Amino acid sequence: MLSRLSPRTWLLAAAVCAVLAAGTSLVYGGARVQPASWPQARPEPIALGRPPALPWPSHGQAAVAVAGQAGTLRVYGKQRPVPIASVTKVMTALVILRDHPPGGPSIRVDRQAAIESGNRDESTVAITEGQSFTERQLLELMLIPSGNNAARLLARWDAGSEEAFVGRMNTTAAKLGMKNTTYTGASGYEPTTVSTAVDQLKLARQAMKDPVLRDIVATARTTIPGVKGEIVNSNKLLALPGVVGLKTGTSTPAGGALLWAAHPTSGDRDRLILGVVLRQGEPGDALEDRKKAAFVASRRLIVAAQRSGWAKTR
Repeated sequence: MLSRLSPRTWLLAAAVCAVLAAGTSLVYGGARVQPASWPQARPEPIALGRPPALPWPSHGQAAVAVAGQAGTLRVYGKQRPVPIASVTKVMTALVILRDHPPGGPSIRVDRQAAIESGNRDESTVAITEGQSFTERQLLELMLIPSGNNAARLLARWDAGSEEAFVGRMNTTAAKLGMKNTTYTGASGYEPTTVSTAVDQLKLARQAMKDPVLRDIVATARTTIPGVKGEIVNSNKLLALPGVVGLKTGTSTPAGGALLWAAHPTSGDRDRLILGVVLRQGEPGDALEDRKKAAFVASRRLIVAAQRSGWAKTR
């Protein structure tokens, strides 16, 4: 059949094929015809680990991203500054470790830190005046059971006063691009310390680069000489597969808050999925209920992100 085509028909067919192969349009009968797209000689690579549909909390703020993987940030809720409670201590630890790498002289518990041990309206650790602890031990007392008095003691030791230390916290926040964050204390007890979910993810990326901080926030329980009993981490999600941090926070002004870090359960297990939930729980809820709400919201996000294969190597 093909052998019966005239030379003129062959030439026309060859021209049409050339136009189609070039991906240009063709004028035929006064109308411009756009050829169908043709398969590429080298197909585009398929991007692994596309962002999943995340189960966001019903209110508050949240954000999730894969550390070191551009284009993965996902955000829920209006990003306006809100109280963050003890999530503040992540910045406190970061500044302390920047100013004083562990291994220096012991730190003496002053009278103020000892008196604050008896404060019943905040989270504290039982330490007494004259005791000495290493920097690492005080960081553990601050981050694991969330001791406010340990945070303020470290701030005074580092900068001479908590006020001066707060200045260093805000300077560090500015350098990290945390434009909607203001620190007014080292512990997070003050409701005037505010931030957003997006800003806290910026902090989490930097914090998890420090090996000492990373090791402490992944510690579920420990003991410290001079401190009675076992010290248990306030972050119950460390019991979940892959979860390696980061910090809880709960107060009446802040509600329930949780800054978390987790490795994927498949794919590139060295990657970190980072997330935060703020302002969890209802206004009339007890503090324990607000903390539970932060755990529930975070757990759903962690499991969804891990199962999606989001953090696979691209």
